[in-house]
Amino acid sequence: MTDRVLTLGHSPDPDDAFMFYALAKDLIPTQGFRFTHILQDIQTLNERATRGELDITAVSIHAYAHVCNHYALLPSGASMGDGYGPMLVAKRKYTREQVVTCRIAVPGTMTSAFLALQLWMGKSAPELDLVVVPFDQIFRAVNEGKADVGLIIHEGQLTYRREGLEVCEDLGVWWGRENDGLPLPLGGNVIHKRIAAPDRSMISGVLSASIQYSLDHRPEAVQHALQYARDMGADLADKFVGMYVNHWTLDYGDAGRESIRRFLGQAHKRGLIPRLPELEFVR
Repeated sequence: MTDRVLTLGHSPDPDDAFMFYALAKDLIPTQGFRFTHILQDIQTLNERATRGELDITAVSIHAYAHVCNHYALLPSGASMGDGYGPMLVAKRKYTREQVVTCRIAVPGTMTSAFLALQLWMGKSAPELDLVVVPFDQIFRAVNEGKADVGLIIHEGQLTYRREGLEVCEDLGVWWGRENDGLPLPLGGNVIHKRIAAPDRSMISGVLSASIQYSLDHRPEAVQHALQYARDMGADLADKFVGMYVNHWTLDYGDAGRESIRRFLGQAHKRGLIPRLPELEFVR
């Protein structure tokens, strides 16, 4: 019997590569499914999800409010900022009041980082001076004067000092301070509702098994992830992977689900997302 082929979208980043190491190398049973890996930046994946193009994909939690009609959340694959998260960086430290008046380079308007920024500032996108650039060009935008402040995600959270930049605010720290120590929900994996519910459950189990395999075989999985570690050596890549592939990634748990409810609830209350989605998790 021929395996059923599914598209699996994820970012070309070390944490996602680490998660899907077992699938990429055929190291675990896949229950009659085969996965075609689609590697694109998270803003592109968010946009594709609004069109329902991929069977399974990583999305920003922010974007889930825009794609919940097409997709259900998988219980594994979360990226949570537990005491850390996207950062606002600049050549010198600015206060929140000063950042409001600055030009800000952001990595995409559907990212969770951008939604967190709007919540932190108490402002919506039309009220801000923004320039949207690929996430890996944020540092350049700031250093070349195209923006005063940059909103950094991914490994930039570990490498900004190399660029001579200072942190104005860590949005993960701010979120936890304002929300009873809950982690900042950044990304998750979703599966298209066109796939039958029993198959969704089976696929969910395969993806969870891939994450568990990597956690159980960490040195080999990190070595695989290094090919996607831009400007990071093994130690830094391992640290970055540990930030975003951990117990939260295996299952959101009650605290993770509550954090998503608060994040999207606050955004909806302020008119920053079009609807307040019901959190539909695959069982």
